[in-house]
This record gives sequence, C-alpha cells and structure tokens, in this order.
Amino acid sequence: MRINVKKIHKNAQIPCYQSAGAAGFDLHACESVRIEPGSVGVVPIGIAIEIESGFEVQVRSRSGLALQGISVLNSPGTIDSDYRGELRVILMNHSTSPFVVQIGDRIAQGVLARVFSAEFAEVPILNPSVRDTKGFGSTGI
Repeated sequence: MRINVKKIHKNAQIPCYQSAGAAGFDLHACESVRIEPGSVGVVPIGIAIEIESGFEVQVRSRSGLALQGISVLNSPGTIDSDYRGELRVILMNHSTSPFVVQIGDRIAQGVLARVFSAEFAEVPILNPSVRDTKGFGSTGI
C-alpha cells in the first residue's frame, strides 16, 4: 500500500523500514527536544501523510528507547486516515536523567493497520457472560 508523504519541515525525513521483515517504519525527529526526567515532550516529525480510508497508522515506542525509559506516552497513538496535519509524537521520560532528542533521531515507529468501524445499538440488557461485571484484577495475577 502506498502512503503519500509531504515534507513540511526542512529537516524532515521520509519514513522507512529498517529491514525487509520489519512491521514498523521509523519516524525521525525534525527538531531537537529536551525532555526532563518524569516529564513529557512533544517531538515534531515534520511530515504530513495521506493514507487510504479504512486504515490508520499506529505510533509505537521503539524498544531501544523503551529500554532507556523513553516511551510513546499514548502508545499506540493513532493517526487517522483523514488527518493531514504534521505528525508529532508524545514522548515520556520515565528515567532519572534528561533525554535529548536530536534532529534525525528515530524516536518512534509507525505501523499501518486496518480499521473496522462498529455500529452501536442501544439495548435494554446485555447478554450474560461467565466474567459478567468482574473488572480490574478479577482473573488474578
């Protein structure tokens, strides 16, 4: 499938896969951003994309950064097929040291995924299930 990409920043890089079997493509920072310990930062990617209706791009953490305590805060983030604005990634610094994103750093990965739309129907009662209303922790550790 083709994803149309428009550069909107001079330092932007077109996303690419790092290997033939990679599920995710890299998203590169187009500006330097410093994220203090325990803080959140927004990293501009400098591109806008166009994907087919019925698909989304999920923005996920990179494992190497996660190992250092840096993750995509709302992972997976969603880029909808009708969004045409600049891609930006919300990073959280869970570490005890400041984290500096440099221009060109691969800070997240995008994964193309099919989207299914649901039809919602209000009903007076839901069919029972074995679990029923048991919630958080109900299945044990």
